[in-house]
Amino acid sequence: MDPNANDVLFILLGAIMVLAMHAGFAFLEVGTVRQKNQVNALVKIISDFCASTVAYFVIGYGVAYGTSLMVDASTLSQNNGYELVKFFFLLTFAAAIPAIISGGIAERAKFNTQLAASFALVGFIYPFFEGIAWNGNFGVQDWLQNAYGAPFHDFAGSVVVHGMGGWIAVVAVVLLGARAGRYKGDEVKAQPPSSIPWLALGAWMLTVGWFGFNVMSAQMIEGISGLVAANSLMAMAGGTLAALVVGKRDPGFVHNGPLAGLVAICAGSDVMHPVGGFLTGAVAGALFVTMFTVTQNRWKIDDVLGVWPLHGICGAWGGIAAGIFGLEILGGLGGVSLMSQVVGTIMGIIIAVIGGTVVYGAIKAIFGIRLSEEDEAVGSDLAIHRISSVSDKDW
Repeated sequence: MDPNANDVLFILLGAIMVLAMHAGFAFLEVGTVRQKNQVNALVKIISDFCASTVAYFVIGYGVAYGTSLMVDASTLSQNNGYELVKFFFLLTFAAAIPAIISGGIAERAKFNTQLAASFALVGFIYPFFEGIAWNGNFGVQDWLQNAYGAPFHDFAGSVVVHGMGGWIAVVAVVLLGARAGRYKGDEVKAQPPSSIPWLALGAWMLTVGWFGFNVMSAQMIEGISGLVAANSLMAMAGGTLAALVVGKRDPGFVHNGPLAGLVAICAGSDVMHPVGGFLTGAVAGALFVTMFTVTQNRWKIDDVLGVWPLHGICGAWGGIAAGIFGLEILGGLGGVSLMSQVVGTIMGIIIAVIGGTVVYGAIKAIFGIRLSEEDEAVGSDLAIHRISSVSDKDW
């Protein structure tokens, strides 16, 4: 059935809701980084989004779906321009990759080289796996169907979007190195969030927009399902409550808890029972708090916002959880295979790690990816943008 005007409006509203999530990414980072890096966080997120728009329009969408948007306007306007709003919606997913990475490399990454990395990732690396998972490219899904009885199922991107972003981010973080003064031998210097209210605002904006991210992934109004909305809600609750308990009421953990649950539920939100959704979110919330602490304190990986635990680890858990709680025996709708979910998740991680290593490794070797010691000490706001987030002038 050809899409109609209602489908165009449906997916356009979803695109707008997910676009608003990028403001959430920005404010989450603003509230977490030190004050001297807040302006950079805001400028970086919107600039990366716009670079991603160009990359995905010209290259990425075609890589993923084999459809070029570089055709005449009369062709693009067919079916009320559905193909264009579909592009807009999927772009907001693609642009989440650099937005996720931004939180991990905050406070010490060069601006222009990160912009270049965003273009390469959204133009080539992300759509390569997107096409495998969501367009059946290279026959991988057919192979999984034949081998394990079901294709890899990722309804709204636990692995395709969040897992990819998180695993690329950890590569970038390792190549970049820790912030100056963060670790001295076995000592870890605490660098608490600069503003819990800004952090909380970002988390709430992401949470609200996420219902567009998940529900509108049906892409046509006939496919809309209240099950997706209910599972998203229950996973959000499970993630928050688990983070509240395991994180001992720490406000940073509490406000990342719903995000952990929502990351994990994306894959199976259309096939799980809401109890399964709650359990998926609760495991994700506990995983985030535990892995954030281990990553920062034991392994000394300076992932500022904890994007690898939040998106990489919880995204991988979500991919696997779809193959558990989506089974009919556990109250799900079925049509999933645990083995296909494991294989698809591992495949996404491998592509992300290799792609991230190639992109950031090449840019590091040629141009460098880290600010100078002096610029890092001054802060990226003044070093890059020549302005601070708060004026000290008395007008």
